[in-house]
Amino acid sequence: MKKTAYFFLIILLIFCAGCKKEKPAVQKPEAQKVVPAQTPEEKDKSQEEKIAWETYQYDAKGKRDPFLSLLAKERQKRVKKTGASPFESYEIDDMELLAIAWDKNKSYALMRFPDRKTYTVTEGMTLGLQGGKVQKITQDTVLIREFIKDYRGDSKPRDVILKLHKGEE
Repeated sequence: MKKTAYFFLIILLIFCAGCKKEKPAVQKPEAQKVVPAQTPEEKDKSQEEKIAWETYQYDAKGKRDPFLSLLAKERQKRVKKTGASPFESYEIDDMELLAIAWDKNKSYALMRFPDRKTYTVTEGMTLGLQGGKVQKITQDTVLIREFIKDYRGDSKPRDVILKLHKGEE
């Protein structure tokens, strides 16, 4: 029994010794640095230097807008030839066929361009950035043939068919 009493007494002393609160070290106040008095002219000059140093100007010339899609940037490069008619200012894939009308002699196609304006197109007209020609206008399609340069620089024909009802594909 004496051994257990000594054991509990030792444990009690260990807990009591470990629970002592340490007093935080008192820090002595340090002497403050004395700044020599400035004249009003010196104050203004230091303020100007500080302001001039803090300003920053960003020059975005020659850099792309980080908030625009990279695909939109590529499409933007292809759009709008300077000095060209609206028919030759956009890619054919960006045009939308709205309606087709015909009379005894001619067929007409009503198309919406990316600038949200509509134009009437007939056979033989030039369309697109690649100089495509309207080959044929049928009751529900417009066939446009354009010549595109491949990776070797050879010009190859490409037929684009714009359908009136896209759901019938």
